[in-house]
Amino acid sequence: MNKSESKYFNTAVCMDEAFLTLLEKKDFEYITVKEICEKAGVNRSTFYLHYETISDLLDESVEHMNGQFLSYIKRDTKPFVERLKTCPIEELYLGTPEYLTPYLKYVREYKRLFSTALKHSSVLRLSDSYSAMFRYVFTPVLERFEVPEKQRSYIMKFYIHGLIAIVSEWLEKDCAAPIEEIIAVIQVCVHSTGQMEGKG
Repeated sequence: MNKSESKYFNTAVCMDEAFLTLLEKKDFEYITVKEICEKAGVNRSTFYLHYETISDLLDESVEHMNGQFLSYIKRDTKPFVERLKTCPIEELYLGTPEYLTPYLKYVREYKRLFSTALKHSSVLRLSDSYSAMFRYVFTPVLERFEVPEKQRSYIMKFYIHGLIAIVSEWLEKDCAAPIEEIIAVIQVCVHSTGQMEGKG
């Protein structure tokens, strides 16, 4: 990355952070370009150099957060992912607390952003973002179940949309339920399917 690219990237990160800060205090619909620029310390022309609309910034902010979370997962759950390759097959299903707990904590911390993103999920291709994040965990599981590669994208979509539905319901209730309770719900939903896959 050259100096010009680095400056462009750093400015984008500043606007992401400014947007996230504002989103903690007010709803997406009421955030203005002027507020974002003032918070980030940039002028309006700089904003429009990066984005056409605030929705574009929302899209990037979600990707920014998901990227940070994916880096965290790869760093802090590496032993867990390695264990997926060797643990008994009966213990293998896509609902383990090792990766659900940090993710749900992340959602709860940024619940206003995630609620906004879910409202704009079709525009933001949120299911694609989820797929990119959880492929890190899904791939070794599906490989262990010897699921043909051509079927894996369908199975991932099934899990992803189910997870989004549960997280959406949790967000609508202001993340009031304990994380352990949400994990239990996810496990009920996916455990039977995991068993069937294990028998296939």
